[in-house]
Amino acid sequence: MIKREGVDDKELEFERIALVHLDTIYNAALRLTGHTSDAEDLVQETFLKAYRFFHRYREDSDCLAWLFRIMKNSYINRFRQKSREPAMVSNDGQDGLVFEPKDTSGEPDKEMLDRLLDDEVEQAVQALPDEFKMVVLLSDIEGLQYKEIAAILSCPIGTVRSRLSRGRCLLKRQLWAYAQDHGFVDKDAVL
Repeated sequence: MIKREGVDDKELEFERIALVHLDTIYNAALRLTGHTSDAEDLVQETFLKAYRFFHRYREDSDCLAWLFRIMKNSYINRFRQKSREPAMVSNDGQDGLVFEPKDTSGEPDKEMLDRLLDDEVEQAVQALPDEFKMVVLLSDIEGLQYKEIAAILSCPIGTVRSRLSRGRCLLKRQLWAYAQDHGFVDKDAVL
């Protein structure tokens, strides 16, 4: 391995082991928080803590699970901290809207329906209680195995299975109601 000037062994090892998971951690943080800026802050905090305590990381352990645990704990701490803060109102003159150009190639009707459904699924996931949301995100979005999720959440595999089942059931009910309300399925159809 060629050593770059001004970079110590700890930094190189951290890059090799931890930073390769940056996209996965960011995607999970984005789905967990629901906001780009909050996700970026959470990822930054996660990797800062990981780097700070990298000397405690054991080579024989799963780095992705370790990073998810740090992220989960940081998220919980932020939530607790925010719940204790008084509400703030900002009047900086910006409405906070972000406009992104849309790709208009392809079939507009299908793209609109796909985007509509994506938004509804995203809202349904965000509406889940945190204990179910995290398991659903880690399993169904990130594709982690039950054993990995159990390690991240520090709980038994049976608890992971139970939370995943209940989370999926809640999602199914929410999306079924949406499908009925918008005419995707017959109003009289039973789930």
